Amino acid sequence: MKKYAICGVSNRAIGMFIRPIVQHFSSENEVVALLDADPRRFEVCRQAHTEMENVPQYLPKQFNQMVKETNPDIVIVASRDDTHVDYILQALQKDLDVIVEKPMATTAEDCKRIMDAEATSKGNVTVTFNYRYSPIHTRIKELILEGKVGRITSIDLNWYIDTYHGSSYFQRWNRMREFSGGLSIHKSSHHFDLINWWTEQTPVEIFAFGGLYYYGDEGPLNPKREDGRHCSTCAVRQNCDYYTRWNTRTRSEKIKDDHLGTVEVKGTKGNYTNYRPDQCIFDSEISIEDTYTATVRYDKGALLSYSVNFSVPYEGYRLAINGTKGRIETTEYHAPNRVPFPTPQQTIDYFPLFGSKETIHVVHKEGGHGGGDPVLLEDLFLGVDPNRPYPILSGSKDGANAVATGEAVWRSVKENRPIKIKDLLNVNMPQSK
Repeated sequence: MKKYAICGVSNRAIGMFIRPIVQHFSSENEVVALLDADPRRFEVCRQAHTEMENVPQYLPKQFNQMVKETNPDIVIVASRDDTHVDYILQALQKDLDVIVEKPMATTAEDCKRIMDAEATSKGNVTVTFNYRYSPIHTRIKELILEGKVGRITSIDLNWYIDTYHGSSYFQRWNRMREFSGGLSIHKSSHHFDLINWWTEQTPVEIFAFGGLYYYGDEGPLNPKREDGRHCSTCAVRQNCDYYTRWNTRTRSEKIKDDHLGTVEVKGTKGNYTNYRPDQCIFDSEISIEDTYTATVRYDKGALLSYSVNFSVPYEGYRLAINGTKGRIETTEYHAPNRVPFPTPQQTIDYFPLFGSKETIHVVHKEGGHGGGDPVLLEDLFLGVDPNRPYPILSGSKDGANAVATGEAVWRSVKENRPIKIKDLLNVNMPQSK
C-alpha cells in the first residue's frame, strides 16, 4: 500500500488526485495526510469525499510533523505554483518521492535547486505533464518514432485560449508573476514540454515578443477605469463583453472546463478563505502578458515558431512538424461546447516529402485534457504501462526545461534580447536518475 500526503488541497488536488485514489485506486493507494494554509479547503475536501473525514490535517509549517506522524511514501504537490519548490525540497530532504503539478516551479533558479536536491536524495520527482498522454499526442510521438518525418527541422505551434478560459487566469492569482511566473510558464510549459518530448531535443535559445493587449487597466474593452471590482458584485458588469459573453443578466452559465470548477460539493457555501476567482480582469495590478510569439532554437537544430493568445473567440491549437522525410499537421478545437461553430473531430494529416497525404483517425478517449488524465493516473497509481514502448512520464529535467523556456520567453519580451537556457539554469543540465 502506497501512502500519499497531499500538499495543497486545491480543486486540482481533489479532482485530479484524491478523487481517483479513493474511487479507482484505493486497493493499492491511500491518502494519509492533507496539508494546506486554509482550513476551509479541508472542509470542502471532506464534503467532496467522506473518505477524507479522518485523514490528519496540517498547516504548511507542520510539514516535518506531518511526515513524522503519517510516514508517507510520496508527496503530491498541487498548491499554488510559487509554493511548489518549498514542498518539493522538503520532501526530497526526507528522501521521499514527489508528484508535482506543472509547472514544477515558477523560475529556472528554483528548478535548479530542485534538480540539485534530487541528485543527493533517494527521492525522485515526477511532473504531471498530462498533455503527453492525449491519444492524439501519443500518436504523433509514435509517428515520429516510426521515422515518418525523418530528422525534425521546424515546428509551428499556435495555441488559442478562448475568452472564457483565458480571462479566468486574470481573475485569479495567476495574474501576478510572483505567484505563477506568468502564463508563458503556468500555461505554456505544457506546450514547450510537448515539443521537447516529441522532438527529443533540448531548447537552447529563445527570442520572443509579447505584451498585455486585452487585460489590465488599459484593456480596450475595460468599461470603467477602477480597481478592486469583482464580477459577482460589479456595477458595470453588464457593460463588460467578457462577462456578458458567458453570463446572462440573472445567472452565471454552467460552463464545462477541464481547469475550472473541478470540485462541486453540495452544501458548501462561499469561496475559499481570502480567495476570489472573480477579480476584475481590468485591474491595474496585473503584471503578466496575455500574448506571446517566440522562436526557439534546439540543440539538434530544430526551430520552433510558437504563439499563444489568451483572448480568442475559440479554443484549440494548430500544429505542424516538418522533417527531412515529411510533415505532420493537426488542428484541435478544444471545449466544443464553447466554440460558436461546428467543429470536426481531430485527426492527424501526414504528408510524405514525396508522395500522397494520409489522414490518420485516432481513437479518442473520455477524460480531462483530451483523454490524457485517466492514462496518466494509471501510470502514477498502478505503475508505468509495461506495454508502452517509449517513456512518457516526466521528471525534473523535463520540468526544468519547460519552465526555463517559459521564463526565457517573458524575459526576452521584457529585455528585448535573445535568452539562453544555460544562463537561466546556470549549469549544464544533470542527467536524470
